[in-house]
Amino acid sequence: MNNEIYDIAIIGGGPAGMFSAYYASLRKLKVALIESLPNLGGQPQTLYAQKEIYDVAALPKVSGTELVDQITEQMKLMPCDQFLGTSVTNIEENDGNWKITTDKQTIVTKSIIIAIGNGAFKPRKLTFDYDPMIEENNLSYFVNDINDFKNKDVAIAGGGDSAVDWAIHINELAKSTSIIHRRNRYRAMESSVDSLNDSTVDQLNPYIIKGVSFNADDPNKVDILLKKIKSENMKTITVDKLLVNYGFVSDSKILRDWNLELEGPFIKVSQQMETNLPNVFAIGDIATYPGKLQLIATAFAEGPTAVTKSLRNIYPDRDYFEHSTSMFS
Repeated sequence: MNNEIYDIAIIGGGPAGMFSAYYASLRKLKVALIESLPNLGGQPQTLYAQKEIYDVAALPKVSGTELVDQITEQMKLMPCDQFLGTSVTNIEENDGNWKITTDKQTIVTKSIIIAIGNGAFKPRKLTFDYDPMIEENNLSYFVNDINDFKNKDVAIAGGGDSAVDWAIHINELAKSTSIIHRRNRYRAMESSVDSLNDSTVDQLNPYIIKGVSFNADDPNKVDILLKKIKSENMKTITVDKLLVNYGFVSDSKILRDWNLELEGPFIKVSQQMETNLPNVFAIGDIATYPGKLQLIATAFAEGPTAVTKSLRNIYPDRDYFEHSTSMFS
């Protein structure tokens, strides 16, 4: 068990949670940022890393990765404790604080901000059994560092925005790149498909993956067994890296177990982002209230609102300075 008692624990490490952690640290609060995925960034980083976002103030356009990179740099000014690859299983009141149970440890905090987007999500994995050691070096469901694919033979499985985007960008530094999709048409933006068609990416359509195993001649490589749709034709390709982008499964059912008041799959909040539980707040896509807009820009405003209300609840006698110019003076 972590012996720290935090002022605020933020559940969810997407842009909303990241900026809230930064802002709370800016307000001199002790912050824990908890994210179930192995890295920060949430859905913009994981689902549309290279897609351009047009509704963030002062940025004419920015990709998911660029946005997350910028917030990461911002957070370095005001660091907080980060718990990555950590899934929250329960929250419960404990002696005036909140005890957060995770799959790794217990975290105690005075208040909680829930910023889990559309719910905790996990990648759709390959549906057949394969040697788990393959995931050590050859198979991945996330891109943690694009340079891992540099000068490698790479295959990307999937036909959505994420798969197509990664195929295009990985191809710029890989030795060779293939994309494997079960259909002849992709489920990606037209401009991205045009870029894919103009690239040197080898398009293996319509094929599905039937097996993955270590290559007999070179154990550092893997063989991917492919079957053509509506055919008995089989083929095998050998690569250094396989990136599977079959999408993600989200789940917000756990919120009901936490006794939160919901409206459909969303958490009902007040104008100050308060839930029905004391000192528990919700922001971003998971929160709902009259007139709510599902925008990243909206979430960036909701975070400071929740932080400020939390601060006033837990430290009612503290002086308040609302502007960053005052905080740094």
